Amino acid sequence: MFALFLAQSPAPASTGPGGGLLGLLPFVFMAVIMYYVMIRPQMRRQKEQARLVSALKTGDRVVTTSGIHGLISNVKDTTVIVKVADNVKIEMEKTAVTNVVKSIES
Repeated sequence: MFALFLAQSPAPASTGPGGGLLGLLPFVFMAVIMYYVMIRPQMRRQKEQARLVSALKTGDRVVTTSGIHGLISNVKDTTVIVKVADNVKIEMEKTAVTNVVKSIES
């Protein structure tokens, strides 16, 4: 008798043309939102950091990623020499500089 009830169940309704694409719309919408919320601001920060690193010059007061405050005394290709105190100089990568506070000339 149970088999008779199963045989009488209606066929599943078919989705119209394009029904599968309509199901992907929320995922596409989420991908667009994630691009504008997460990826685009990160790319903007990376460009700003690259601009800051390329503009480093002798005499700039800087803050590094580790929180060291100092004065740039020499700029090389990939490194800078930062004067931290009297007779104390540290050579570090340019990418370690996160912020230029001000330069001596200004």
